Amino acid sequence: MNSLLIVALTLLAVSLGVNVFILVRKSSAARSVFRAKEEAASLLDQAKRDAEKITREAEITAREKLLAKEAELEQQARDKQRKFNDLERRLLQKEENLERRLQSLERKEKDLSVKEKRVFQMEKDMEAREQKIDELIQKEMVELERISGLTQEEAKAQLVRKIEDEAKLEAGQRLRQIEEETRAKSQATAREIISQAIQRSAAEHVVESTVSVADLPSEDMKGRIIGREGRNIRALEMATGVDIIVDDTPEAVILSSFDPIRREMARMAIEKLVIDGRIHPARIEEIVETVKAELEEKIKQEGEAALLELRIQTLHPELVKLLGKLRYRTSYGQNVLQHSKEVAYLAAVMARELKTDVNVALRAGLLHDIGKAVDKEIEGTHTELSVELTRKYGESEAVVQAIASHHRDVDFPSIEAVLVQAADTLSAARPGARRELLETYIKRLEKLEGIANSFDGVSKSFALQAGREIRIIVESQKISDDRAAIIAKEIAQKIKNELDYPGQIKITVIREMRAVEYAR
Repeated sequence: MNSLLIVALTLLAVSLGVNVFILVRKSSAARSVFRAKEEAASLLDQAKRDAEKITREAEITAREKLLAKEAELEQQARDKQRKFNDLERRLLQKEENLERRLQSLERKEKDLSVKEKRVFQMEKDMEAREQKIDELIQKEMVELERISGLTQEEAKAQLVRKIEDEAKLEAGQRLRQIEEETRAKSQATAREIISQAIQRSAAEHVVESTVSVADLPSEDMKGRIIGREGRNIRALEMATGVDIIVDDTPEAVILSSFDPIRREMARMAIEKLVIDGRIHPARIEEIVETVKAELEEKIKQEGEAALLELRIQTLHPELVKLLGKLRYRTSYGQNVLQHSKEVAYLAAVMARELKTDVNVALRAGLLHDIGKAVDKEIEGTHTELSVELTRKYGESEAVVQAIASHHRDVDFPSIEAVLVQAADTLSAARPGARRELLETYIKRLEKLEGIANSFDGVSKSFALQAGREIRIIVESQKISDDRAAIIAKEIAQKIKNELDYPGQIKITVIREMRAVEYAR
């Protein structure tokens, strides 16, 4: 019974526990549902509030954008209106300007019309005056014929006879005067003519030396000088300004240039490169710079050696350098420095014999051709350049004047000047001093005359002073004075383009008018 009771009580307790548990669960579920409903209601309210807030913000943003767009449209409208106003203002200004111009043209047209009428009236007045003048002249002519008892033709003939008589008298007097002057100057004229003949017989001849030869130790060296794709020879030509010709000449290359100093510089550079053995563009530039300095020093030493040989002191350093440059300058095959030393020595010997100023003769003889050192760089004859250089660097006026007259460009100012000119002729004319084939010399003169004769209106041309001057006679019927000056310039330009020549060539165009009549 007890056990049954215990079981029954246990079952009852279990049943009560189950019921209590069920009740508790139901109560908890009810509370959860309530809380969920409250949370849902809260969320719904929050969502409604957020939606209202977003709606208000969207409305504010849309309203702001609408206001900004309206402001932008209003600004664009104001800008367009301003542009329209500016355009309208410019159009009004142009219209006013056109109106003013139109009014000005109308005024000018009226003024021109008035002036045209005035000119027409003046022309009529002039015609009337001319007619009156013609009538007066005719009346005067009739009156003169009546008074003189001669007709117009007879009066003209009488006037012509009178003029002829006066002209013949004046011509006779002038002829007698010329004859007297000729007799008085006959001896001086004869001496002058003989002197000119002697000088012309000793005229200079032209040979230009424009190439030099650089020796090589072997034929293989030619390829090294040329370099890969010719880069070495191009660098050498660019650095020295000399054309380098590699041909079949054994163990040598030819250097071609009108400047002898450049040729010498290129020859020295090639010799140094051969010795050095490193031949490439960079080394070539270094060697050429070194050679330039050495050549300048060598030029200076050549000038100093000439002064020492002639025992000349106190010469300007620039003149010493120019003297050294003459060592590399030739004139018709003759070395100019050697020629200058010969002239100085001869002039000094003659001055000593004549008991004149030896120092002036010596210095003028040495410096008389100093201009040839720069005549390829500065325009002018070598005499003009010599005078300019010696005067610039402090030589005395006696020396300068002697140099100026050594080619008879001016009259001899002194005995020393005569001696310098004579010494110059002796040095140039001695056998072997200068060289040129006669055929080449004649061809050059013929070419010079041919250029002049190719111009229309040229009658004759004469090349003088070994081609230093050409005189051209033109036909006066075809060529006017103004045209003669133009022809001189055109001939000079053609000679520059077609001929190679030292110094300069003087072109003289002569236009002579002759009136010839025969008495039968």
